[in-house]
Parts: sequence; C-alpha cells; structure tokens
Amino acid sequence: MRLPTPGGRRDEDDDDSSHALGVNLPRGVAGPLVQVIRRLCMALVVLLTAVVLVWADRGGYTDNHDGHVGFIDVLYYVTVSLSTTGYGDVVPASDGARLITTFLITPLRVLFLIILVGTTLEVLTERTRDQWRLAHWRKTLRDHTVIVGFGTKGRSAAETLMSAGLGQDRIVVVDPNAAVVEQANAEGYAGVVGDATRSSVLTRARVGRARQVVIATQRDDTAVLVALTVKQLSASVRIVASVREEENVPLLKQSGADSVITSASAVGRLLGLSMISPNSGAVMDDLIQHGQGLSLRERPVTKAEAGRSPRECEDLVVAVIRGHRRIGFDEPEAQRLELTDRVVVIHRVRPDESKAIEEKRDKERGPGSWRIPRR
Repeated sequence: MRLPTPGGRRDEDDDDSSHALGVNLPRGVAGPLVQVIRRLCMALVVLLTAVVLVWADRGGYTDNHDGHVGFIDVLYYVTVSLSTTGYGDVVPASDGARLITTFLITPLRVLFLIILVGTTLEVLTERTRDQWRLAHWRKTLRDHTVIVGFGTKGRSAAETLMSAGLGQDRIVVVDPNAAVVEQANAEGYAGVVGDATRSSVLTRARVGRARQVVIATQRDDTAVLVALTVKQLSASVRIVASVREEENVPLLKQSGADSVITSASAVGRLLGLSMISPNSGAVMDDLIQHGQGLSLRERPVTKAEAGRSPRECEDLVVAVIRGHRRIGFDEPEAQRLELTDRVVVIHRVRPDESKAIEEKRDKERGPGSWRIPRR
C-alpha cells in the first residue's frame, strides 16, 4: 500500500483492494453463511419428505441385492434418486411406487437441485453485490464525518450530528473492537475495524475525503496520535477531539485538532453548577440535548437581521462569528450584524421541529436505510 505524502491528500483513484479489508457496511439481510445454512435445512426437509413417502410404500420397491427393502435401503434410494445418481439396485416395482416416483419423487428431485444450485448462485451473487456496493461506497463517499471511537461519547456525537441534519450514510465509525463496529452496523452505520492511529485504517474510512473527524477515544495519548495521523492524510479536514485531562488540550491542538473538549472537567463543572444552582444545571443539560427544549446552534445572519443589533434577533444571540473571530454578543463591534456573519444562538425547538427530527432519526435507522450487506 502506498502511503500519502505528509499533509497531503491521497490520490482518489488509489484504491488498492486491500483497503476493503475491515470495512463493514450496515445491512438488513442475512449473510451468505446464514443463507447457506437456511438452504441446507430446506434441502434436508425435502430429503426427509421423500424418505417418508418411499417408506410409506416400501412394499412397492425391490432391492436387487437381497430382495428386502429396509429403512437404510429407503434412505439410500432417496439419496441417490434426489442426487440423480440412480444405480438401479433399489427400484420401484409396483405401479403405486412408480406413480410416487413419477409425481412426487421427481418434483422433489427437481426442487432439491434448485435449492443446491440456487444456493451456489445466490452466494456468488451476494458476494458480487457486496463487492459492487463496497466499491460504489468507496467511490462516492466524500464530505463525510469520521467518528473514531464509538463508545458513549462517539455515539452521542453521531446522534447529535444526525439530529442537526447529517445523514446516517455520511457517518463512518472507526473502532478497534469488532463487536462495537458490528453493533454500529446493526444501527445503520458504516464501520471500519482497526486502530485509528494507523494510516491504513483511516484510509479505509476515506479520511482523505472527509469533511470532519470526531476523535472520541478512551485515552488522551491515543487521541493525539490519531490527530497526527489524520493531519498526515489530510491537512484541510476539521478535527474535533475529546480529552480527559485539561493539561493535554494544548498538546492535542498542536497535533492538529481544531476544537478540544475536556470531558472530565466539563462534567465536573456541570456537576458543580448543578449543586450550586440546580436550575442552572438543568438549563445547561437542556442546551446540550439536541432536538428538544432549548437548543444551541450556529446559523448565518438573515437579510432581515443584517444591520441590526443581536438583541433584536428573534433567537437569543450569545456570540457572533465574523470571519475567523468569535465576538461576544455584548461587545461593541458586534452591535451591528453583517450579512456575512454567523451567530451562535439559543433556540427554542418547536414541537413540529422536534417531531421532524425524531422522524428523520427513525427513517435513518429504518429497514431501508443503508442496509448494505456487511463484509
């Protein structure tokens, strides 16, 4: 595998087949092994049905070896008959036995062959379809979000992104635990099994084409290595990372992270705030629950709001984004909004908006949403 140059993007056409290893696309149908087992069970049912039919009329059959037709002879006759081998040592002698062979055993023989041949064709077709869908996924996936670590933090980040309008098919999960990725597949996410500190694993997640990467690993040192590896594959991708210790924030930012959230101190501050002022803690908890109650979001300034003060906006403005600067709502230079500004607002989610978010989430997780067979 050819690695990309540091700080640059991979060639979009450099798609070695080895990259497909470890990529799991969600699916809603049974895998090839389950289908084979299911068809083998069907073939066994056909075989047992034929055994019962011949055993019930065993007097109408003759055995050229000893003249007596026992259960072993019946089982032997049915086996060679359904497999179209037919050695001729056990044969129907009476008219009734011949009629059973003609109108019952022969259709069962055809059904048996259809099951066996159909199993082979279906497995081959399934494999071809999997390869085509995986190739299509790799070719068309771009401007997506890669979530490294699908524990509590990663899962919450994914749900928040979907609530904000990001499609579930634009999220790729990376986790070293195969069981975690399998669970993510069951929920409708595409996943990559592997260590995200390795460039080959992130390449399979198409980080070079991603819009943003969320790093939600359990260890801070792992988060730093992942950020460095991501920046090696793409210099322009936005990185949002979570760390446990405040002292590791500067190190992670130096590694290329655009935003760093300190999970331990954030939770600690929320706990302390809830102790000092339970109502304030409840409001903060409401703000971080996207899609219901109060919602904190960033949006562009509308034409009607341009030239006005932040206090005149319909939503409660808490910050103004002008270029690459974040300005407080009460600072003098933010008192006149510009059309090119963006504002961070506290917005009351209406019931119809909340219902639409829930319906979108249910639709994304429904049986028809990216249920592509998993490798």
